[in-house]
Amino acid sequence: MNFSIIIPAHNEENNIEKTIRTIKKDVLGNYEILVVDDHSIDGTAKIVIGLTKEYNNLILISNTKQASFANTLRAGFEKVNSDIVIPVMADLCDDPQDINKMYEEIQKGFDIICGSRYMPGGKKEEGPKLKSFFSKIYSLSLYFLINIPTHDIANAFKMYKKKVVDSVAPDAKGFEISVELPLKAFFAGYKISEIPTVWTDRKEGESKFRVSKQSLGYLWLYLWALKRSISLCLKRNK
Repeated sequence: MNFSIIIPAHNEENNIEKTIRTIKKDVLGNYEILVVDDHSIDGTAKIVIGLTKEYNNLILISNTKQASFANTLRAGFEKVNSDIVIPVMADLCDDPQDINKMYEEIQKGFDIICGSRYMPGGKKEEGPKLKSFFSKIYSLSLYFLINIPTHDIANAFKMYKKKVVDSVAPDAKGFEISVELPLKAFFAGYKISEIPTVWTDRKEGESKFRVSKQSLGYLWLYLWALKRSISLCLKRNK
């Protein structure tokens, strides 16, 4: 097994089949797909169960803890059967073909490969303007202020070596887990790279991300990263 794809899914019956079939069509290599059902009350789980009869590398598991993006990812991380893992959103906002490029890049010795919408060649299409503004300012300011080697730390589309996930042991409760993992890995000395990606807003269903609910978690991590960076600079200059 070369790598594992985790798809967090909460009420994604209108998207999940298309996402799985697109991944199977576009992603190369020996991999597994773990769909983690996050307390869905629609037909998400039933659709995935039906597809497991067609795809022997497709697995359905459940988030048995409190419903949240972070807990859903943790449930997936605990069940993967490979040393490399990548979360992919169930609404197909990310291009699965980029997974092939990420896997090639991680073979060069990197520990995390970030899909970047804000580096040259990357792009973010459509989507709520406030969310886009927040994401871009947040990511690019950290890139310049702490020199983390990705222009897009806010993007959840990242490939990790499993040892990084295990060693960082994130505490996040929500979507900010996608920031916490690379930030803590960066300060722990892990090697990070990025590739340009194009993000497209969902066509079906409703986004689970709410700026008002998630902002405190992102703010705390932002301030933590700045404090940690300043502390390290002061130590080096002593």
